[in-house]
Amino acid sequence: MSTAPSAPTTRGHPSAGGEPGAPADPAEEVLAVRDVSVALAGREVLHDVSFTVGAGQMTGLIGLNGAGKTTLLRVILGLQPTSSGTVSIAGRARDRRNPMVGYVPQKFVLDPDLPLRARDVIALGLDGHRLGVPWPSRRREQRVDEALRAVGAEHIGKARVGNLSGGEQQRVLIAHAIISRPRLLLLDEPLANLDIVSAQEVVNLLAGLAREHGIAVFISAHEMNTLLPVMDRIVYLANGRAAAGTADEVIRSAVLSDLYGHHVDVLRLHGRVLVVPGAGIDAGGAIHDITVLPPGVQG
Repeated sequence: MSTAPSAPTTRGHPSAGGEPGAPADPAEEVLAVRDVSVALAGREVLHDVSFTVGAGQMTGLIGLNGAGKTTLLRVILGLQPTSSGTVSIAGRARDRRNPMVGYVPQKFVLDPDLPLRARDVIALGLDGHRLGVPWPSRRREQRVDEALRAVGAEHIGKARVGNLSGGEQQRVLIAHAIISRPRLLLLDEPLANLDIVSAQEVVNLLAGLAREHGIAVFISAHEMNTLLPVMDRIVYLANGRAAAGTADEVIRSAVLSDLYGHHVDVLRLHGRVLVVPGAGIDAGGAIHDITVLPPGVQG
């Protein structure tokens, strides 16, 4: 761990006390990815990927398994070198230790026997990178309390983290990521392995953090339909290329057919979006926030 169809106009930046402040301007670029290409083992994984994420916006990163979503997140975190292109965060070049970025990883197993309370794990977001035992202080405890309140987890602060449910653990990890008051929050598949109710609670929590604290939230998800009601923008990856914009702009047959290089149908059924790939597209993995039907299967 480290440490739009409509453009919202009432989202606030975190103030010194972690509470909502002045309205955030979604036109303010917190994350800017420009013409990024990445090659791994001689194969180009990302090709000229460009998009921006504004202050207080919630942006979904979607694509088939192997589309390059985790690679893109690693690029933003400064963990993966690029072949070309630039990444900037709040106008500054990316850095492996950037306090303006909070990160929730895809896989993080919390041992049931881990002798740490939830608030202890959250506090590591302040001083986990330092050597030695953290020195307790009233200010440090206040910051932990603020993070717990921000994710609605005050009631589990003293619980052993390994005994918490999956949804509760995800709240703790999000609190850990935001305790340093980042401008950008990256989440890699945070809804994986959560039940429907817990997943919706986490989605609503993230939307609230974006709206109330002006944090730019960039989330990769396995089931994108859960995110559609609260997302401002989408970055859709396929064949190493990306299309970015609002859901209505991106999730269209013409746009996705161009990305895949094959015809793709987009169906809207009972409030869900179904992407039906044509012949020649490997649909073995489900697109994370949008249901993918194999060729020949009707929605």
